Amino acid sequence: MTAPEKDEVREDQVVEETEAAETAASEAEDTQAAEQAPEGNDSENEAEDPIEAAKKEAAAWQDKYLRLHAEWDTYRRRMNEQREEEKARAAEKLVEGLIPVIDDFERSIDYAEKNGETGLLGGVQAVHTKMLEVLTKHGVEMIDPKGEAFNALEALAVATVDDPSVPDETVAEVYQKGYRMGNKVIRSAMVTVTQGGPKREVEEESDDSSSE
Repeated sequence: MTAPEKDEVREDQVVEETEAAETAASEAEDTQAAEQAPEGNDSENEAEDPIEAAKKEAAAWQDKYLRLHAEWDTYRRRMNEQREEEKARAAEKLVEGLIPVIDDFERSIDYAEKNGETGLLGGVQAVHTKMLEVLTKHGVEMIDPKGEAFNALEALAVATVDDPSVPDETVAEVYQKGYRMGNKVIRSAMVTVTQGGPKREVEEESDDSSSE
């Protein structure tokens, strides 16, 4: 083999070796890229997990806060209602204790007026008036239905009297006055009612409600 031929063979070998090296390098790069690709996705997933965990934790704390807030509102409302009920019961007990005292004042005033004993009448009447004013300020109303239509929700009929000049079931006399506090009757009035008179006309409000 001549020298030029040897040189040509060597050049071909160099070219082949270079191409083989480039091919091997390219394959190695592809393999490395393929191996690194999943690792990159895993790192992204790992980066997302703490964020999702933080969001879930924040949502859980918010839910706990809302529940505690609702429970506190319910508790506060119940306590307020309970306090109001206790105040109302205490006021009712006070009124129930004062009513017999007012009865005694009224009997004393009535006796003094009928028997002409006016020595202490003015003072007794003044105390009686002040007591009624105090009760009125606290929402207590006297039930004194003389001359009115009998109302079984506020009065107790203890007797009947004949009186044809007034409609039936008109309160003729009040033996004992009653008291109400708000919508609650603390004590019903004790009354006598009439009979033998004309039938009482039905009120217009009753007619309207019945027609509805």
